[in-house]
Amino acid sequence: MTGPLNGIRIIDISTVLMAPYATQILGDMGADVIKVESPAGDLIRGIGPYRHAGMGAIFMNANRSKRSLVLDLKQAAGRDALLELCRHADLFIYNLRPQVMERLGLSYEQISAVNTRIIYVGMYGYGQDGPYAAKPAYDDLIQGAVGIPWLAHMNSGNEPTYVPTAIVDRGVALSAVGIINAALYHQLRTGNGQRIDIPMFETMAAFVLGDHLAGETFVPPIGPSGYQRMLVSDRRPYRTRDGYICLMAYSDRHWRELFQALGRGDEVLSDPRFSTIEKRTEHIGALYQELSSVLAMRTTAEWLELCETIDIPAMPLHTIDSLIQDPHLKATGFFSVVEHPTEGSIRHMAVPSQWSETQPLPSRHAPVLGEHSIEILREAGYTPEHIATLLEAGVSFVPSSP
Repeated sequence: MTGPLNGIRIIDISTVLMAPYATQILGDMGADVIKVESPAGDLIRGIGPYRHAGMGAIFMNANRSKRSLVLDLKQAAGRDALLELCRHADLFIYNLRPQVMERLGLSYEQISAVNTRIIYVGMYGYGQDGPYAAKPAYDDLIQGAVGIPWLAHMNSGNEPTYVPTAIVDRGVALSAVGIINAALYHQLRTGNGQRIDIPMFETMAAFVLGDHLAGETFVPPIGPSGYQRMLVSDRRPYRTRDGYICLMAYSDRHWRELFQALGRGDEVLSDPRFSTIEKRTEHIGALYQELSSVLAMRTTAEWLELCETIDIPAMPLHTIDSLIQDPHLKATGFFSVVEHPTEGSIRHMAVPSQWSETQPLPSRHAPVLGEHSIEILREAGYTPEHIATLLEAGVSFVPSSP
């Protein structure tokens, strides 16, 4: 491992998507991520498609660069083994509710008692000072709680809908990666650990309101909430003569160049509603309607060629299948096909950043349940006889040999 977090050890007892996605990124950065799973395994292992049970696609795309250790934390021997691992770890991360961690005997006070320098990170639904503290949370619930489906309704006029990707889980995970790296820097400088809570609701409230607090930013308010440009129905991929295009004219120059290229510069730009960014924002619905009618007159390829010529930001509208074949992603080596020891040929996505010295790279395949149980327990100082006892009692688990 040569990434920037080489030498950092993370004990990760999280499941499903949000925290596992964050720890995958940290693992790609070189951290030794020990994924501690129950004997039943991470629930998301069962979400297909898959070639073999327990190795579903979403699991594999959120759990590379990790080692899998099975521990039954409801048994005293399993908890003791986890505490032994924490003794020499830099970071402990979980996404159970804090009340559950208390019942398991794995609170911050109990973990830090064996390692005062450990960073104890909780990623869960809500801040612990409010009435939602004990409520369960999932991506869809938080999307609704921060108004994302309602924004979709305001934009389209249709029924409120969730964004069809795990925007909360992955968005909070990306925020957590930055928070964790800052905490590791503090730990390096001072030698001190700390507890960090990363609530989904508050994180996404800030995410959404950064755009949409709008007039409510000021006290008293000087206008309504909502960023008008994002809420008009014609802010969408535009239909062309043979498909769709995503076009983003934004600055004064963009609009001037676009309409001048169409021979309509004087007609549109002399309109006082569109002369400045302030006026365009105020009347953005009318401007986008005008743009929508114009774009329907030519093919997608013709518009892309024109936009390239006059330097107007534009992209084709991909499907997921066409995204996989995108020529830019091919040229940058974003996708590669690698051999997984049990799952055969799989498509890997690259780390989407370029480093001149310590390039992060996937270090391990997504693990089979319990694949590294014996290896990790040995590292913790357990004898072969003790490990055998844990396996026999169902405290730990290793996969059957093929």
